[in-house]
Amino acid sequence: MVALPPGFACGHWTDPTGLTGCTVVLAPPGAVGSGELRGGGPGSRESDLLSPATSTAGPQAVVLSGGSAFGLAAADGVVRWLEEAGRGHATPAGRVPLVSAAVVYDLLLGDPRARPDAAAGYAAAQDASAGDVARGSVGAGTGCTVGKLLGPEGWTRGGLGAASVRAGDATVSAVAAVNPIGDVLAADGRVLAGAWRAGDGYVRAVELIRAGAGAPIPAERANTTLVCVCTDAKLTKLQAWLVARAASAGVARAVSPCATSFDGDMTFCLAGGEAEADPTAVSVLAAEAATLAIRDGVERATGVPGCPAAADRS
Repeated sequence: MVALPPGFACGHWTDPTGLTGCTVVLAPPGAVGSGELRGGGPGSRESDLLSPATSTAGPQAVVLSGGSAFGLAAADGVVRWLEEAGRGHATPAGRVPLVSAAVVYDLLLGDPRARPDAAAGYAAAQDASAGDVARGSVGAGTGCTVGKLLGPEGWTRGGLGAASVRAGDATVSAVAAVNPIGDVLAADGRVLAGAWRAGDGYVRAVELIRAGAGAPIPAERANTTLVCVCTDAKLTKLQAWLVARAASAGVARAVSPCATSFDGDMTFCLAGGEAEADPTAVSVLAAEAATLAIRDGVERATGVPGCPAAADRS
């Protein structure tokens, strides 16, 4: 069981036929939030407000979505849900919900016309709960794939993972959508999920790249890993930004390669502010939670015809 810190909630919308979906993380009132993008293929919304130089405390929700740039529309539904709930950034004319979003490219696994939209985002927000986070082939993880350098015949299914660790009196949790071009690595360095070649098993992405391999068509090199870190620690927006940056190190431990010119790897940090904790400890453990969540995503994924999961490989 993985539960988010007090005050946070997570929900999903899943299209099991079109093989796409979205995931929403709702922050408690008064939370601060920040984030960082790495890689040359971004797909995001309201990413500028994550900068510690901006005047707002941060978003009230984060959306992780499939559907490539089309999936950013899911944030509109979350905005509507937040408005109906009376939540948002206070302005003289009323509260304005702020929702940051980032997407993975998952259009090639299922139906490329199936994309999360505003109704999907609204449904995911309605589904959000403070209990156990649903993981595996759900939400933003539904259409994710891992190990694309040998083409579709060698893909392994990615997924949506989550993990939670303690930092003193604070809880640090991470939710991750796992869709890299290369490998997801275990703690001992072995490949948990990646490019599979009959007779050889997993073939490391670094070795394929060293040998001159590239994805058969450019579209298959559109990838991305997304992580949202949630903590009840009391952090400033600058400290939340540093935690988000540190979480990128956790991505690098579990994903090889990451932050390539084809990735829009993004890490978010939402901090509720209820628990006293050393910001440095939160940063260190945010990286650990991100690593664990990414591994969890591929370990809990289930296969579909043409794309086995890691659990199906032997």
